[in-house]
Amino acid sequence: MTTQEIVSKLWNLCNVLRDDGITYHQYVTELTYILFLKMAKETGAESQIPECYCWDKLTEKSGIELKKFYEELLKHLGEKCTGRVREIYQGAATNIEEPKNLEKIITTIDGLDWFSAREEGLGNLYEGLLEKNANEKKSGAGQYFTPRVLIEVMTRLIKPQPGERCNDPACGTFGFMIAANQYVREQTDDFFDLDADTAAFERKEAFSGVELVHDTHRLALMNAMLHDIDGEIILGDTLSNIGKSMKGYDVVLTNPPFGTKKGGERATRDDFTFPTSNKQLNFLQHIYRSLKADGKARAAVVLPDNVLFADGEGEKIRVDLMDKCNLHTILRLPTGIFYAQGVKTNVLFFTREKTDKGNTKEVWFYDLRTNMPSFGKTNPLKKEHFADFEAAYEAKDRYAVEDERWSVFTREQIAEKGNSLDLGLIRDESIVDYEDLPDPIESGEEAIAQLEEAVDLLMSVVKELKALESSEV
Repeated sequence: MTTQEIVSKLWNLCNVLRDDGITYHQYVTELTYILFLKMAKETGAESQIPECYCWDKLTEKSGIELKKFYEELLKHLGEKCTGRVREIYQGAATNIEEPKNLEKIITTIDGLDWFSAREEGLGNLYEGLLEKNANEKKSGAGQYFTPRVLIEVMTRLIKPQPGERCNDPACGTFGFMIAANQYVREQTDDFFDLDADTAAFERKEAFSGVELVHDTHRLALMNAMLHDIDGEIILGDTLSNIGKSMKGYDVVLTNPPFGTKKGGERATRDDFTFPTSNKQLNFLQHIYRSLKADGKARAAVVLPDNVLFADGEGEKIRVDLMDKCNLHTILRLPTGIFYAQGVKTNVLFFTREKTDKGNTKEVWFYDLRTNMPSFGKTNPLKKEHFADFEAAYEAKDRYAVEDERWSVFTREQIAEKGNSLDLGLIRDESIVDYEDLPDPIESGEEAIAQLEEAVDLLMSVVKELKALESSEV
């Protein structure tokens, strides 16, 4: 049984719970509680769990007894255990009312082909479940989920290295850090090429994040654990004072949440130079400030279009970004790739330089939005869609790249446009250019001539009909 088949089987169990009034997101959270116990057994990690609450004890029970035992187990693991176990189960409570539904989930999970799942990686299985949840519109989870293919492109181009500290200040289910960890593993023969200290650093410290939503934080912890990552994942708000201590990173990869603070209030952090109620602008400030000022620290960030052209504080933040960093590339992303349909987004790639002034000399733009097909569930975004962009990005001489989607603007040109970065879009073939429209006078005269011709034709038909009528009389 492939990982994909197991994911489908587990996902279909959700239908069992629909009558219990369980939402998709609640179901994934519920699955997390149960899967953790099974996966701990499969990976030999049950030492973290009291023996009386291990997987085999759960499978021995049925009916009302099972439901009571399960509720007791959740409470104990969330209050009495330590480390990751406690973090995952903190505040845990079941939404399953019907004991037979709970039993069905447990027996199905117990009966899966876990040998195959282990071979392909339990982390991949869990990532597959999270992706299913994100793609299910009714779940609303897409707002926490960046398409895997985009995550991988951003990671490949940023190239995290062994020994570097990587962070996602709005980490969702930890997808970016999983990809960064995977990238380093692939470059180092699964850390075997590294010395013992660096390998331990990669597992315990290299990859970290912050997540605001409790249930999503729980999913992130589980995801990290299944990928053998022990880095710190804080439950909290980066835009509060928690974020002030988050600095000195070599790499930031992230897709901050869209929208404004509730009620238009400003971030509660008191160290932002340019306070605003726009969440993305605040996250952008946080990100470039959180990078080491060593000329090597770098970031790739997904941001909506409004960040590129917002006036007032928006312009000041863009100027500050271009001063402190080399903002070298902006990828204009296609629409329809996120849960929030119609939101236009971009990826900003920048490097934090050693000084605080004049570090952006030019910005390259790649337009992957205009004249592109509509992406969504039926037409998903694939790796090959990014191939030309990656080739342009990696080119030794960017000026030698022949691609109409690839363009560059100097810092002076950007300043002339009010420091707007809403640039680099090519001509949209679906929109008729004014210059291509016919002369309105000529068009009007032609229309009149055609109408006169039609009137003449109708008049001749009427005359013929009248002549026929009179001859019949």
